[in-house]
Amino acid sequence: MTRAMGAAMRRIHVGNALSAFGLGFTVPYLYVYVAQVRGLGGMTAGLVLAVFAVAALIVLPFAGRAIVRRGPRPVLLVALVLAAVGAMSLGLAGTATAVLVSAAALGAGQAVMQPALATMIVECSTAETRSRAFAMQFFLQNLGLGVGGLIGGHLVDTTSASSFTLLFGIEAAMFLVLAGVMATVRMPHSPVIGDAPSQSAKGAWKQLLGNRAMVQLSVLGFVMFFACYGQFESGLSAYGVEAAGISTSALGTALAANTAMIVVAQFAVLKFVERRRRSRVIAGVGLIWALAWVTAGYAGLGHGSQEMATAAFVSTYALFGLGEAMLSPTVAPLVADLAPEGMAGQYNSAFALVKQLALAVGPAVGGPLGASLPGPYVVMFLVFSLGISVLALRLGRQLTAVQDQPWRAKGSLVVARGAVEPVGADV
Repeated sequence: MTRAMGAAMRRIHVGNALSAFGLGFTVPYLYVYVAQVRGLGGMTAGLVLAVFAVAALIVLPFAGRAIVRRGPRPVLLVALVLAAVGAMSLGLAGTATAVLVSAAALGAGQAVMQPALATMIVECSTAETRSRAFAMQFFLQNLGLGVGGLIGGHLVDTTSASSFTLLFGIEAAMFLVLAGVMATVRMPHSPVIGDAPSQSAKGAWKQLLGNRAMVQLSVLGFVMFFACYGQFESGLSAYGVEAAGISTSALGTALAANTAMIVVAQFAVLKFVERRRRSRVIAGVGLIWALAWVTAGYAGLGHGSQEMATAAFVSTYALFGLGEAMLSPTVAPLVADLAPEGMAGQYNSAFALVKQLALAVGPAVGGPLGASLPGPYVVMFLVFSLGISVLALRLGRQLTAVQDQPWRAKGSLVVARGAVEPVGADV
């Protein structure tokens, strides 16, 4: 990695932390704010959460093309300004229409940030450093969300709308500060892996769908996001409250355990996964999440004490966090390494679209099932987790040696300014 790439990466990481810090102020309290503080009811609050997903699904198909044509930084700056306007408007909105329009702007801005920032990380890293860069991004995001949520919890007052306006104002300010930081980043040329699939740089969806490895990774990604992330605040929490008798305070402890596991384990896990096949790491995550669902089954369907049920439920979230820490330096770099030169933005946007689809479907399926049919719910997602392992091993057969084992690039490739040249070295 060159000095310019290192300097750019440091600013990107600072920006990631600021963005997550701002989001942490409002994400845990959005439902309460709309339904109770603004007095718009649970239906409107539910629609707001749906609008976030719909806005993302609308803008992401266009975001990839924009990133390829204009570069990730200009697209990110527009997204940040849009998100800041949406956040501030949401903090001031008093009617259902205003709340929904503001949520659409905020949701669209947040959705575009993800692939734009991911593409900037790709362009400021090499095959050797990319896993560590994405691990650092995930670590800072979770740390920022946790700290922001903690501070926001002390500032919020459900009897005062102005306290929520303050929270959304802080969120908007963080987006604008991030825009200022990103405006100063000097982007180097994008390095690529030599044996990535050879495709046209035009970024057409048809070309992307012709990449069998990317299609398989997208299917795998949908299952992962559906079976884990899509259950955190819907199906799994409903299951915990209804089947396991978990209190709301214990649910908060479980969410904190998830974040704590990620923050504590991220870099220890990174050392473990850096020298292992990516496909096998993902398969291992499927097994860990299967264990998490077995533990959840004990919490809600076992015959132990309430203390044991609570401990098992908290452990479930911690196990999910361990799997997430293993995925962060694995999946995002793999998306980048599958992309032909100049197409990282398109591929990142496509994968972000898959994630949003899973996050939209997951709560809709998991919420009612977790609350009313706890046994089938646990069995269903246990099977999905084992399916992750099977799909990951199948994906491994579609990957080149360097894509599945990126450390091989160190001895056999020199990556510089978007070109890859073979050199004589040991492998």
